[in-house]
Amino acid sequence: MRIDIVTVLPELLRSPFDASILKRAIDSGLVSVHLHNLRDYATNAYKQVDDYPFGGGAGMVLMAEPIDRCFSELTAQREYDEIIYMTPDGETLRQPAVNALSLKKNLLILCGHYKGVDQRIRDLWITREISIGDYVLSGGELGAAVLCDAIIRLLPGVLGDETSALTDTFQDNLLAPPIYTRPREFRGLSVPEVLTSGHSGKIEAWREEQAHLRTRERRPDLLDPGEDH
Repeated sequence: MRIDIVTVLPELLRSPFDASILKRAIDSGLVSVHLHNLRDYATNAYKQVDDYPFGGGAGMVLMAEPIDRCFSELTAQREYDEIIYMTPDGETLRQPAVNALSLKKNLLILCGHYKGVDQRIRDLWITREISIGDYVLSGGELGAAVLCDAIIRLLPGVLGDETSALTDTFQDNLLAPPIYTRPREFRGLSVPEVLTSGHSGKIEAWREEQAHLRTRERRPDLLDPGEDH
């Protein structure tokens, strides 16, 4: 998989890809991540990529021309399965969308900034708009890092245990059950006996039950997505 990220702050994105699972995935050739500084596509000496909004109002807007120039260059080199814009008013990122994106070959991500991007870029180029939650960040860079992390960990060979990602929270619309490790006794609290029984059938049944109980208590909307909670 190849992921291209267009941003006005590439330095903000380097760190997440330079450690842990993401770094190992890149180093092993399972994914390549390329950061593109939008200012490199500006035409004036000040490297300007933002301007005041028509109609007035506070804040600045990312200009259409530098983004169009960047996208035109990148799409001339390869075909992208999705061109994604990170924005608070996009679809809320959920695991099924991550699963689907992990099957793609080439992804292009635009990080929003300031008050957003000229609407014409969204109309002409963007195929999918994604938000990581109902709140506003200073820019789309952190959202892009979250999206990439969620996608990359699903790629075959990235995780040491291939089944680990399949049992993550949200994979089956359930939260993960409680988990324990050694010691068996800690400050008066014991590990549930079923987990030390060695009976795999009973252990799986307990985990399934606990997952449903936790989901019903904390996120009932996952069990009944058509209902308001």
